[in-house]
Amino acid sequence: MSTMNTVGRPTTPNAVETKPATLTGARGLLQDEALIFEGEGWGKTGVDLPEPKTDGSDLGDLIRRDPIGLPGLSEPETMRHYVRLSQKNHAIDLAIYPLGSCTMKHNPRLNEKMARLPGFSDIHPLQPISTVQGALELMDTLSHWLKTLTGMPAVALSPKAGAHGELCGLMAIRAAHEASGQHEKRRKVLVPTSAHGTNPATAAFDGYPVVEVAQPEDGRVDVADLAAKLGDDVAAIMVTNPNTCGLFERDILEISRLTHEAGAYFYCDGANFNAIVGRVRPGDLGVDAMHINLHKTFSTPHGGGGPGAGPVVLSEALAPFAPAPWVVHDADGYALIEREEGDAAQAFGRLCAFQGQMGMYVRALSYMMSHGSDGLRQVAEDAVLNANYIKARLSDLMSAAFPDGPCMHEALFDDEWLKGTDITTLDFAKAMIDEGFHPMTMYFPLVVHGAMLIEPTETESKAELDRFIHAMRLLAEAAKAGDTDRFKGAPFHAPMKRLDETRAARSPRLRWVAPEGSNQAA
Repeated sequence: MSTMNTVGRPTTPNAVETKPATLTGARGLLQDEALIFEGEGWGKTGVDLPEPKTDGSDLGDLIRRDPIGLPGLSEPETMRHYVRLSQKNHAIDLAIYPLGSCTMKHNPRLNEKMARLPGFSDIHPLQPISTVQGALELMDTLSHWLKTLTGMPAVALSPKAGAHGELCGLMAIRAAHEASGQHEKRRKVLVPTSAHGTNPATAAFDGYPVVEVAQPEDGRVDVADLAAKLGDDVAAIMVTNPNTCGLFERDILEISRLTHEAGAYFYCDGANFNAIVGRVRPGDLGVDAMHINLHKTFSTPHGGGGPGAGPVVLSEALAPFAPAPWVVHDADGYALIEREEGDAAQAFGRLCAFQGQMGMYVRALSYMMSHGSDGLRQVAEDAVLNANYIKARLSDLMSAAFPDGPCMHEALFDDEWLKGTDITTLDFAKAMIDEGFHPMTMYFPLVVHGAMLIEPTETESKAELDRFIHAMRLLAEAAKAGDTDRFKGAPFHAPMKRLDETRAARSPRLRWVAPEGSNQAA
């Protein structure tokens, strides 16, 4: 029996559509696009250039003797190549991106317009300070907003990502312990199992042995275990709040008190700040250092390898150790403190060559100023509302990992509801692709078996959430009804089918190699 889906087209649940393979490799209007190195064009260029007037003999050994290894493409060929590639990828501009933890949210076009303004997009970090006063003023204003929203007295803007910010915070903590003569004694960092995975990795990278803090059945920090492991050998704790299970650490004040009582510092992973921005100031909770993912809370682009930004706010105790550069201003205008001297004598050094990612600063401040303080408070309220809406609408078919009470910014399900179906979390996620949705985060956090972590963010409307929920419910009903074939071979309708993941892991092809006998350079 056919049913009607949300847009009025008939659907047939529990039936996998079978179609003959196409002869060209294309599917519908999606082109089968080869790698740029596999196409034609090795003997041409995309533009007409005049013959050089000299033979280059004055270059000596610098003359190129072999082909450059790049095909020549015209402008239409180049444009079509990249557009076709883009059609193979899911994007936040296409539909909801329900990844938990690694959040993708809408990037307002106003932000992009501001970031392209002359004076922001075309400046160079080595320009004279007198010529970049507007950019420095923007950095100072952004710093003011970040300090006000977090209740912290200092901020380092230069970290280029969340994990880079974690490193910044731990290096400031290390510098503080070195200044007090306790660094050699305080060699451990405590990390709960509910923290982001980058937390223990960053601590280890900075030379600290990591000690895990247990998590009780409610998904939060085991305060008793934390208290037992705190001592004069602990440099810091790293707590994600709200944590990766999508829960607020209700004992956060006690965690802070115990940490400071033991002489350690409290590092808070602020990746999930969008769930509490405008409602909770981390400084009031006793946090000493916290990075803020600008993409997560303030809508800058995420993914694609950068550029990113992960500013770090610091408590009064750690502020003197913040890395250079600092923006300062007086009656003569704005300036940068770039050396460890004077007011910055205790700074632990620099994290990057210059001042960080100006384009991300412009986008983030545009978002803040367009929302205002009341709008940012609504950001948190809507993020939490959307996640709880998904949790409430799916909990009758799927098993919530922590069913008691509300969640924060993300809804977390386990695979208990799939028992007896021969369908795994991976199978379910692959079937979501056939329905036009990017899968949620799978198998993370590790403390939840077969985890399905869904974060809608605050930028999704109820209509879009309902469209997503409708598809999830149809798939859940199909799984419970024994429609195993729909899941085991999925995705059937994506340009690329399911990989042999075991073979891909054991024999990865990390480099393209030109076909044998080809004149193409590798």
